[in-house]
Amino acid sequence: MASYFESADLKKFGNIARVNPDLAGKFFGYYNASMADGALTAREKALIALAVSHALKCPYCIDAYTTTCLEKGADEEQMSEAVHVAAAMAAGITLVHSVQMMNHIDEKSL
Repeated sequence: MASYFESADLKKFGNIARVNPDLAGKFFGYYNASMADGALTAREKALIALAVSHALKCPYCIDAYTTTCLEKGADEEQMSEAVHVAAAMAAGITLVHSVQMMNHIDEKSL
Protein backbone atom coordinates (compact mmCIF):
# COMPACT_ATOMS: atom_id res chain seq x y z
CA MET A 1 0.00 0.00 0.00
CA ALA A 2 1.51 3.31 -1.11
CA SER A 3 -0.43 5.39 1.42
CA TYR A 4 -3.22 5.13 3.96
CA PHE A 5 -5.61 6.73 1.50
CA GLU A 6 -6.32 4.55 -1.51
CA SER A 7 -8.70 6.17 -3.99
CA ALA A 8 -9.83 2.72 -5.14
CA ASP A 9 -11.34 2.19 -1.67
CA LEU A 10 -14.05 4.72 -2.48
CA LYS A 11 -15.67 2.10 -4.72
CA LYS A 12 -15.92 -0.17 -1.67
CA PHE A 13 -18.11 2.25 0.31
CA GLY A 14 -21.18 0.13 -0.35
CA ASN A 15 -19.49 -2.62 1.65
CA ILE A 16 -20.58 -0.85 4.83
CA ALA A 17 -23.78 -2.87 4.38
CA ARG A 18 -21.90 -6.14 4.87
CA VAL A 19 -22.53 -6.42 8.61
CA ASN A 20 -25.64 -4.29 9.05
CA PRO A 21 -27.56 -3.97 5.78
CA ASP A 22 -30.60 -2.46 7.52
CA LEU A 23 -28.72 0.56 8.89
CA ALA A 24 -26.69 0.94 5.71
CA GLY A 25 -29.89 0.94 3.67
CA LYS A 26 -31.35 3.63 5.90
CA PHE A 27 -28.19 5.71 5.58
CA PHE A 28 -28.07 5.41 1.78
CA GLY A 29 -31.80 6.20 1.53
CA TYR A 30 -31.34 9.32 3.64
CA TYR A 31 -28.17 10.28 1.76
CA ASN A 32 -29.78 9.89 -1.67
CA ALA A 33 -32.87 11.84 -0.62
CA SER A 34 -30.70 14.61 0.84
CA MET A 35 -28.61 14.94 -2.32
CA ALA A 36 -31.55 14.97 -4.77
CA ASP A 37 -32.96 18.12 -6.31
CA GLY A 38 -35.15 20.03 -3.89
CA ALA A 39 -35.10 23.65 -2.80
CA LEU A 40 -31.42 23.42 -3.80
CA THR A 41 -30.34 21.76 -7.02
CA ALA A 42 -28.24 18.61 -6.94
CA ARG A 43 -25.42 20.75 -8.42
CA GLU A 44 -25.63 23.24 -5.54
CA LYS A 45 -25.69 20.39 -3.05
CA ALA A 46 -22.62 18.86 -4.68
CA LEU A 47 -20.77 22.17 -4.27
CA ILE A 48 -21.77 22.28 -0.60
CA ALA A 49 -20.61 18.67 -0.20
CA LEU A 50 -17.29 19.53 -1.84
CA ALA A 51 -16.78 22.43 0.57
CA VAL A 52 -17.68 20.26 3.58
CA SER A 53 -15.36 17.54 2.29
CA HIS A 54 -12.48 19.99 2.41
CA ALA A 55 -13.48 21.43 5.78
CA LEU A 56 -13.67 17.94 7.31
CA LYS A 57 -10.57 16.83 5.36
CA CYS A 58 -11.94 13.65 3.78
CA PRO A 59 -9.86 12.69 0.73
CA TYR A 60 -12.48 10.13 -0.34
CA CYS A 61 -15.20 12.78 -0.32
CA ILE A 62 -12.97 15.32 -2.07
CA ASP A 63 -12.41 12.80 -4.89
CA ALA A 64 -16.07 11.85 -5.08
CA TYR A 65 -17.48 15.38 -4.98
CA THR A 66 -14.91 16.80 -7.38
CA THR A 67 -16.18 14.24 -9.88
CA THR A 68 -19.83 14.85 -8.95
CA CYS A 69 -19.46 18.62 -9.28
CA LEU A 70 -17.95 18.25 -12.73
CA GLU A 71 -20.71 15.83 -13.75
CA LYS A 72 -23.35 18.27 -12.48
CA GLY A 73 -21.88 21.10 -14.58
CA ALA A 74 -19.86 23.02 -11.99
CA ASP A 75 -16.61 24.48 -13.22
CA GLU A 76 -13.26 24.79 -11.47
CA GLU A 77 -13.86 28.43 -10.54
CA GLN A 78 -17.15 27.58 -8.78
CA MET A 79 -15.58 24.61 -7.04
CA SER A 80 -12.62 26.68 -5.89
CA GLU A 81 -14.95 29.40 -4.59
CA ALA A 82 -16.93 26.82 -2.60
CA VAL A 83 -13.70 25.56 -1.02
CA HIS A 84 -12.68 29.14 -0.17
CA VAL A 85 -16.05 29.64 1.55
CA ALA A 86 -15.34 26.54 3.65
CA ALA A 87 -11.85 27.83 4.47
CA ALA A 88 -13.18 31.27 5.43
CA MET A 89 -15.84 29.66 7.62
CA ALA A 90 -13.24 27.47 9.33
CA ALA A 91 -11.03 30.49 9.99
CA GLY A 92 -13.96 32.53 11.31
CA ILE A 93 -15.13 29.67 13.53
CA THR A 94 -11.63 29.39 14.99
CA LEU A 95 -11.35 33.13 15.52
CA VAL A 96 -14.80 33.63 17.06
CA HIS A 97 -13.84 31.15 19.76
CA SER A 98 -11.15 33.64 20.83
CA VAL A 99 -14.00 35.49 22.53
CA GLN A 100 -13.96 32.63 25.07
CA MET A 101 -10.27 33.33 25.63
CA MET A 102 -10.87 37.03 26.03
CA ASN A 103 -13.76 36.42 28.45
CA HIS A 104 -11.49 34.17 30.52
CA ILE A 105 -8.70 36.74 30.50
CA ASP A 106 -11.16 39.44 31.58
CA GLU A 107 -12.44 37.27 34.44
CA LYS A 108 -8.91 36.46 35.62
CA SER A 109 -7.83 40.12 35.38
CA LEU A 110 -10.51 41.35 37.77
